[in-house]
Amino acid sequence: MKTIIAKNIWFAKSDLRLDASYHLSDGNISKIFIEKSPYEVTLIKTFSERIFYGGRAKRVYVSDNKHGIPFISSSDMLKSDLSDVKYVSKKYTANLDSAILSKDWILISRSGTVGNTIFTNADFVDKAASEHIIRIVPNDKIKSGFLYAYLSTKIGYSLLTQGIFGAVIQHIEPDHIEKIPVPFFPKELQEQIHDLIITSGELHVEGNKLLKVAIQLFENRIGTTKVSILSQFDRVKIQKIRSSLSRFDAQYQIISQKLDAERDTSFEYKKISNFVRNIFVGNRGKRNYVAKGVPFLSSSDIVLFNPKRYAKQISSRTVGLESMLVKKNDILISRSGTVGNVVLVGDNLNNSAVSEHALRLEIDESKMPPEYVFCYLKTKQGKMYMEASAFGSVIITLNEDLIGNINIPILNENDRDYIVSKIRIYIEKLDLATLKENQAIQLVENEIEKWQQ
Repeated sequence: MKTIIAKNIWFAKSDLRLDASYHLSDGNISKIFIEKSPYEVTLIKTFSERIFYGGRAKRVYVSDNKHGIPFISSSDMLKSDLSDVKYVSKKYTANLDSAILSKDWILISRSGTVGNTIFTNADFVDKAASEHIIRIVPNDKIKSGFLYAYLSTKIGYSLLTQGIFGAVIQHIEPDHIEKIPVPFFPKELQEQIHDLIITSGELHVEGNKLLKVAIQLFENRIGTTKVSILSQFDRVKIQKIRSSLSRFDAQYQIISQKLDAERDTSFEYKKISNFVRNIFVGNRGKRNYVAKGVPFLSSSDIVLFNPKRYAKQISSRTVGLESMLVKKNDILISRSGTVGNVVLVGDNLNNSAVSEHALRLEIDESKMPPEYVFCYLKTKQGKMYMEASAFGSVIITLNEDLIGNINIPILNENDRDYIVSKIRIYIEKLDLATLKENQAIQLVENEIEKWQQ
């Protein structure tokens, strides 16, 4: 049990909050650290033009960008790729102007999972965001990248989450954010940190452009599928059912049949199983979480901008850990709940542990580059095959056989080389973007640690 004797001044500074969890929080300890700053400490509202969240309104979703604009939730904002978010109607969504994002803002999740942060780059511009996201619009009194890095540190996170309230669904509000203390680092150090954050964002945007170029080439060659996962009905011959894993579920049989009918017959098609050394699921054993261990990522963590930043750590003595570790160029596919999110492991995720809710494909590079397989699975056709292959009435699931059974079109050598080169540079840029962001955050943490000695 944690106890502390509260001082009268604490109640005055906390709007007369009496809940013990607030005064015993890491946020209060962090404030003590910040009070030791050799630099001027100012409230965050001094460095902000505006701190707010978008208006609440009924969301009317549409299927394309002709009638809508991309809409980012508080979980979407952390994703590496924002191309798969939903669209909200331009015509029928009220208060849409107040939801639009701009570049170089700081976004903070304000309800449910509270205190996650992201710095908006060009990929966020003109997209709408949920009212569950607080926006900080920095002014010219401080370097915006530095302010983001500060709020992304462990101390910044504890200060953000100190103002949580709510018994079931937890929240924070802009008026709490306004009162967070910020040490005004020397301008040279601010600029160094800011430049790292800006460079990280630029690398990320460049990488995502390369991914889109590679996917676009693939789809231009094979055609963009017109098949919908909804409202499909048809007749299927018993011979086809017998030849396709004896599955009787309509989604698999009908959608896969329609996708097969769309195939360009000028291409050779080969099953993914022809190119893999192994398709498997990691260990399902007990997880022993520790303060310092091996980064452990869930199937939702793997798609994030900085996937290890929020990851838990598991003990290096965890039974079956070897089967949970992923290696560079492995392909990871979310296999339960939200299925079909695909990630190619680069240097950043190498030797991390990943949940059993992600399938791993170890590609035999002597038979096919993993970048090529990854890119196909990112196309609309590849995603549709994965969605059609999933099974389950409550928790939708993919398994090893179903992924291995998906056929990949074999493009000509020049197209394959082009796709592979773009994907390789894409992964390199994302890894470097993550490295730059982590370096910026570490610089802030190192400086604050100096004050405690």
